[in-house]
Amino acid sequence: MLERLNQVMEHIERQLTEVIEVAALARTAATSEYHLRRMFSALAGMPLSEYVRRRRLTVAGAEVLAGRDSLLDIAVRYGYGSGEAFARAFRAVHGVGPGEARRGGASLVSQPRLSFRLTVEGSSSMRYRVVDKPDFTVVGPKARVPLVHAGPNQAIIDFVRGIAPGTMEALAKLSDQEPHGVVSVCDDLDPGRAEGTELDYYQGVITAAPGPEPLPDGSTALAVPAGTWAVFTASGPAPEAIQYLWRDVFTEWFPANPYRSRPGPEILRTNMSADGGEADAELWLPVEREQG
Repeated sequence: MLERLNQVMEHIERQLTEVIEVAALARTAATSEYHLRRMFSALAGMPLSEYVRRRRLTVAGAEVLAGRDSLLDIAVRYGYGSGEAFARAFRAVHGVGPGEARRGGASLVSQPRLSFRLTVEGSSSMRYRVVDKPDFTVVGPKARVPLVHAGPNQAIIDFVRGIAPGTMEALAKLSDQEPHGVVSVCDDLDPGRAEGTELDYYQGVITAAPGPEPLPDGSTALAVPAGTWAVFTASGPAPEAIQYLWRDVFTEWFPANPYRSRPGPEILRTNMSADGGEADAELWLPVEREQG
């Protein structure tokens, strides 16, 4: 997988002045567009689209300083429809406009060309299993919250604290399959996983069907089709152990196994210690086998 990702990087470098289609990059990587975006974001720490933008503006910056071509010619070469659009994007990356950079010989920001390689760190094994599940329903209160990569997500904390008393006890009675008990469910995430993008967060339970009875107050039902799930477990300080588990799955497990992520909700079951400082976590991710 890492070799194919490096081929994707080569493709991007050859096409910086052309339209770069994610579908073509996914074909180079021999995977799906969805999984490519997820893998790249986890490995590179930024969305694929952001990397392409920063590489274009890095190379364009060198041409601005060289002074051989007009700013409009450079703007058009790198896909901007006007000098104004180019100037806004240029300033967002470099901190100065292209005209100011050319006149003053300003210092610019450089996005290095990425390459991926395998490093061996430690000798611990990742605990996982693969499960085929029939269709099921997530039932629970739902909120739209921002994605936070590290540290507590205050929007989720405030949302959970605001759930009406008795709601979770009523929901717990509906839990009739794995993962049992109250779970956290993230759905409708941006494939690039850029920090600050929004997602649907459910505090709820997994059930075969909610039945004819009314849902508990404030609850929403999310129907999930049948599919394959990879289940990972981890223990350690909260919330770091949980956030590191997400990272390690994409940086270590996916490159070493014949599976790729697929669209669908991501489910987390957590048991906290009495003082709230430690957590036992079980993460369920929707997957499918790689083709070929």
